Amino acid sequence: MRLQPISRRNLLASAVAVAAARSAAEAAEKSNVASKTAPSAPVAISSANGLRAVARAVEAMRAGADPLDAAIAGVNIVEDDPNDMTVGYGGVPNEDGLVQLDACVMHGPTARAGAVAALEGVKNPSKVAKLVMETTDHVLLVGPGARRFADVNGFGHENLLTDKARKVWLYWKQNLSPIDKWLEPSPDKLDPDVRDFIREYGSDMFRDPRSHGTVHVSAVDAKGQIAGCTSTSGLFFKMPGRVGDSPIIGAGCFTDNAVGSAGSTGRGEANIMVAGAHLIVEMMRQGKAPRDACLEALRRIVTLTRDKRLLDNQGRPNFGIKYYALNKRGDYGSASMWSDPKKGKPAKFAVADAAGARLEECAFLYEGKPTG
Repeated sequence: MRLQPISRRNLLASAVAVAAARSAAEAAEKSNVASKTAPSAPVAISSANGLRAVARAVEAMRAGADPLDAAIAGVNIVEDDPNDMTVGYGGVPNEDGLVQLDACVMHGPTARAGAVAALEGVKNPSKVAKLVMETTDHVLLVGPGARRFADVNGFGHENLLTDKARKVWLYWKQNLSPIDKWLEPSPDKLDPDVRDFIREYGSDMFRDPRSHGTVHVSAVDAKGQIAGCTSTSGLFFKMPGRVGDSPIIGAGCFTDNAVGSAGSTGRGEANIMVAGAHLIVEMMRQGKAPRDACLEALRRIVTLTRDKRLLDNQGRPNFGIKYYALNKRGDYGSASMWSDPKKGKPAKFAVADAAGARLEECAFLYEGKPTG
């Protein structure tokens, strides 16, 4: 076949067309990248007890607040609430009747973090954690050292043990052993506060307090700046000085401003073993959606849980844990080890965005509750 000669004019036109197509493709790619890195509105995700927290966080970001300040402001609502017995003021004490609090913060834009653990007498440990980040060369302060740091920064000594929490702790002490000197109260003479606690958390909390609460908030603003904060009073009736995952950067919370943020509630010991929040962020970096990254972290826990005392009669983890995550675009997701056994349907998490604050259903690995 004889090839037709190409004129100089046609050759130049072809080159211009190719260059134009390439320019258009590059422009489209830049537009696509921009849409992936800038959420249309602030977004905050939290554990289910943080519905008011995410609403506050989004409201603050819309007003121009830094995402970490917004997340902490949301967490403070839960820390201040004596009716939430898993966080801050009113938290269930340790086995000695002392309320010891843990918290951490991580700021995406500066890639800095701060945390406190086993802190006594300050109902807002998240505020102290932020000061550790901002004013020290350290990341984590614990126990008396954390308390001393709070002192020099002007935090007073508050009694965090509410009357209800004291009654719950006393009831636990009375039922702890049949051979100690405490007499078990008659079931028909239970204090109303103890009855309320059992109704909300279940009587299993006194026999085997593995499940417990925490509050985590991850937030991303309209510029794609990200932060995270986690706060807890820890495992009910824990050993004094016990530290769970909440103040551990990479476990209870991890934030990377280029990718996203994640956090957890539930059995801290299991989450520490997989560095769950860091793992989720790394999987989002590789392209996984937040929900799928949360599920994968739960599967890692399943693989590493081998102690028989932590397994049900089908070899599944007999404890609860939930993850929460969002990415730089504002996509979010959550996953739980188990669905909600009390209500027979999925557990919930809180989210707030342009559509408002609401509870949504968590994905989950196992339906129902552990058996045996």
